[in-house]
Amino acid sequence: MAPIGYLLDLVSLAIQIYIYIIIARALISWVSPDPYNPIVRFLYRATEPVLRPVRELLPSSQIDFSPMIVILGLILLTQWVIPWMHGAI
Repeated sequence: MAPIGYLLDLVSLAIQIYIYIIIARALISWVSPDPYNPIVRFLYRATEPVLRPVRELLPSSQIDFSPMIVILGLILLTQWVIPWMHGAI
């Protein structure tokens, strides 16, 4: 495998980990988390830069669909774009 292939595998792994971080944030938002908890603060700092622009594009509603849209985009990226790039190498 070419070195770029290993890099693409690393990017795919990082995306998978980020999906789990987004899921953790969505689950923790269902309860009243302590905003000073270091884990909660990490989850918000790690996900808010990606979720905020998506949230601003969506019409306001009682349910925040931005995590689902971002996760769907990341899954499409890992399932279609990265394998396509592997094949192009």
